[in-house]
Amino acid sequence: MGFEIIKHDALGEKYYTMKHKSGLMIMVCPKAGFHSSYAVIGTLFGSINREFIHNGKRIRVPDGTAHYLEHKLFESEEGDAFKQYAKTGASANAYTSFDKTCYLFSCSEKFEESLEILFDLIQSPYFTPETVAKEQGIIGQEIKMYDDNPEWCVNINLMKAMYQNHPINTDIAGTVESIAEITPEILYECYNSYYNLNNMVLSVAGDVDPETVLAAADRKLKINGDVKTESVFPEEPYEVGESYIEQILPVSVPLFALGFKEDGSKGFATNKELLCTCIIQEAFAGEGSALYRELLDKKLINSSFYTEYGEGIGYRFFTFQGETKYPHEVSEAIKQAVSRLHETGISQDDFENARRSIYGRIVRGFDRTSSIAADLINSVFTGRNIYESFDLVSSVTLEDVNQRLTEQLDPDNCCLSVIKAITDVT
Repeated sequence: MGFEIIKHDALGEKYYTMKHKSGLMIMVCPKAGFHSSYAVIGTLFGSINREFIHNGKRIRVPDGTAHYLEHKLFESEEGDAFKQYAKTGASANAYTSFDKTCYLFSCSEKFEESLEILFDLIQSPYFTPETVAKEQGIIGQEIKMYDDNPEWCVNINLMKAMYQNHPINTDIAGTVESIAEITPEILYECYNSYYNLNNMVLSVAGDVDPETVLAAADRKLKINGDVKTESVFPEEPYEVGESYIEQILPVSVPLFALGFKEDGSKGFATNKELLCTCIIQEAFAGEGSALYRELLDKKLINSSFYTEYGEGIGYRFFTFQGETKYPHEVSEAIKQAVSRLHETGISQDDFENARRSIYGRIVRGFDRTSSIAADLINSVFTGRNIYESFDLVSSVTLEDVNQRLTEQLDPDNCCLSVIKAITDVT
């Protein structure tokens, strides 16, 4: 069976997709004339997947296991994958988020060789008591480094305060104590549960022929039997756990993150829901918004201010973040503006301006191989079509956006996270 071609004539874009005989979903977006190519392979195994059922067996793993496994996969009996990438000239990396782990590289030459390294990396687990124990010290140092990172802490603290039961309230890397419980057996259990190729997706974008990708897959990928892995999550109340949390760190300017919790039981947002949220973000708090100008004029924020929307299995939240000397004042100003917004809705002018801005953002995204590859892999994990947002941006209405607003930004269900400067403590 060959590739299916998915086209979008108005954008002048297309990508190729297929379910490989190994079980891996492969997606390729050729971009002729681009100087670099980008590849990412991932699985829906992140920090929140700490409890799951694999082949009928219920398993609970220590916090930080997904991140730990990401580190360990770069090692094999043949050596370190980074050293192999150095020979091809590729720039390689990996990351673990709340809900997935991804391995990636970008290169301007020797793409096929680098892709083969990537295939070997995710198929060659090598865990021994000695190598696992060695990694505990390395990751322990990384955890301590993040414990001193104010930008990281303000966000992790916000999740801890907002979520009462959902594992998003736990640090992605775990703790020094939790990773000490990780064993080779635990890592192999997680690998066999989530790194089966039937649970994984490869996306490629750049000056690459889809047949080149397929040929490498045929050579390197082993056929995987399908496995059944079901992630288990506790029931999460709608209400935030705490309305305020703070930490003291050596920062020159305090940081704040104001998070509005939503009903996360629906899972990933649809394309239309997400587009409406993006319009609300831009119209209400973008750099051209009345709120942004008001907060800037009152010196409650600076140029570090931004908004973010997070969503996944069991969680959805909307945050406002940045530096401020007046975290409580900026929090109250935003909550008051939110209350007024629910009374008035987004205006027609703000809606149109936001829609034009997002239209440009969507089009520009198809000129970046990293954005294309990320969107392709996320389209499988979230069930969202990568072209649908472009189509929706011209058809979505102000009524759609204001209807979406009724589900978001509840001023009675929010939490303020603050990183205080040592000098602010009396």
